[in-house]
Amino acid sequence: MKIIAVIPARYASTRFPAKLMQDLGGKTVILRTYEAAKNIQLFDDVFVVTDSEIIFKEIESHGGKVIMSIKEHESGSDRIAEAVENMDIDVIVNVQGDEPFINKEALQSLVEAFKNDVESKIDLGSVMFEIKDKEEIENPNNVKVVVDQNNFALYFSRSVIPFPREENVGVRYMKHIGIYAFRKSALMDFYKLPMKSLEASEKLEQLRYIEYGKRIKMIETDKGSIGIDTPEDLEKAKKMLTSM
Repeated sequence: MKIIAVIPARYASTRFPAKLMQDLGGKTVILRTYEAAKNIQLFDDVFVVTDSEIIFKEIESHGGKVIMSIKEHESGSDRIAEAVENMDIDVIVNVQGDEPFINKEALQSLVEAFKNDVESKIDLGSVMFEIKDKEEIENPNNVKVVVDQNNFALYFSRSVIPFPREENVGVRYMKHIGIYAFRKSALMDFYKLPMKSLEASEKLEQLRYIEYGKRIKMIETDKGSIGIDTPEDLEKAKKMLTSM
């Protein structure tokens, strides 16, 4: 089974423009993420795919593998699908470009889930962790997921799911972390299928897979993701780097 990592990297960002090119301890955020993905040694290859000449030159100048997007894309999945369409691979892991502190344990669990999936029941794998704070649960920026008894996703939402009409019944609220592993066939299906109403309403691309009947295996972790979405996040990341 050939497994690669792909890091989709847009230069523009609504909340923090050019965040991937910000300095983080002497290296850019995107370069640190690329190097971290290579250093965990889980993948047969690692690529950055970008729409930006600036990011392209940044990775290329440091000896990294980078692919320039040909088309404009609405989602990271679309960008990755275009890049890997003609590659002879089995599984693609989407590593977020703004998360240089990679959760190796979660990625390792994702890779192992596919390697152990002898009946090919898993189309995608992704990651979740439990949240308990009421504000976190109600925050629409935190995407929640509900799963079945085998940890396959039933639904993702920005709303509170499940709704706590009856409290103290042992419900756990799980936050979705945007790390994905795709079976190549599922990713290429996504690339060709049109967006449907649930995805359009919630603005969550993983719902396209759900709407078309794809099965998403959720891996639970006890660590949240550490992303850089704001200048304040960047300052926290700098402090974290110096303490490592």
